[in-house]
Amino acid sequence: MERTAKELADHIDAQLEGDGKLCISGCASPESAGPHDIIFVDSAKHLEAAARSKAGCVVLPPGTGALAELPGKTILRAKDPKLAFARIVAWMIPAQPIAQGIHKTAIVATSAKLAEGVGVGPYVVIEEGVHIAAGTQIGAHCFIGRDSHIGLECKLYPRVTLYQGVRLGARVIVHSGCVIGSDGFGFVPSENGFVKFPQIGTVEVGDDVEIGANTTIDRGALDATRVARGVKLDNLVQIGHNSQVGEHSAISAQAGLAGSTFIGRNVMLGGQVGIAGHGRIEDGAQLAPQSGVPAGKIIRAGTIMFGSPARPIEKAKVIIALMGRLPDLVEKIRRLEEKVFQNAG
Repeated sequence: MERTAKELADHIDAQLEGDGKLCISGCASPESAGPHDIIFVDSAKHLEAAARSKAGCVVLPPGTGALAELPGKTILRAKDPKLAFARIVAWMIPAQPIAQGIHKTAIVATSAKLAEGVGVGPYVVIEEGVHIAAGTQIGAHCFIGRDSHIGLECKLYPRVTLYQGVRLGARVIVHSGCVIGSDGFGFVPSENGFVKFPQIGTVEVGDDVEIGANTTIDRGALDATRVARGVKLDNLVQIGHNSQVGEHSAISAQAGLAGSTFIGRNVMLGGQVGIAGHGRIEDGAQLAPQSGVPAGKIIRAGTIMFGSPARPIEKAKVIIALMGRLPDLVEKIRRLEEKVFQNAG
């Protein structure tokens, strides 16, 4: 889709500097851009790359660069260039449909209720009692278990599995390979081995959630596992049974939440973070990659933690620096011991 630089500036509420009639037909990186592409720069250190680029238009923050430094380019000034660029891409390059109409190979139960405009791809299975709201698209080979509810304008990419009774809000995006509503890891030891504890709860996912590929969300044992509005889950994330993830939190790849973990609002978890059962991460806290939270521990609101076990990040940095000196300290102690023994002799 082609737009003029002026149209793009108006769309993102940016200040225009240069040729407002410039035709923009693509969005690209500085390295691959052509004369009719737009790029973005979010800091002064990338200005040189932008100047070398063949891009005709660049999104810049206020006070960074000038037309003289970027000859031949049109500038759009935006407070947050990355956010502005994301909005431009979404406007210029609409997502391709996952499914349109009901494919002839799909198996849809007679009691399932599909609203107007629902798309169902090849070999999809939709069981009894399912409700799917208008505009939702279900990709090839998905399985929608009985009595599940899917809200308005959701997108389920191929090979997503929803177990029975799962509820998705509006505009939820679920990427390939996700399994939502499988049994939690709940077993009771007995004299004859483990006895499975009932896993008869469900999963509730709020509006505007995005769930990355091969992520798994277990159903609650007796109640519901909940992922609140606006949450973003990366690929390969595990959400254990009965866990609660608060609004607008973000969890990076390979992170794992054991059962009954509580995550507050606006929490950020880095890659490979592990939280043991009944851990509690309060609003606005951040856990750096590979941090570990012991069972039942509380991470207070607004703190930044690192390490395993997780500690305040400044303290963790000191500990890591000292650990790097351990070989030298051990050798120093060995020499002191030798000297003491020699003097004693």
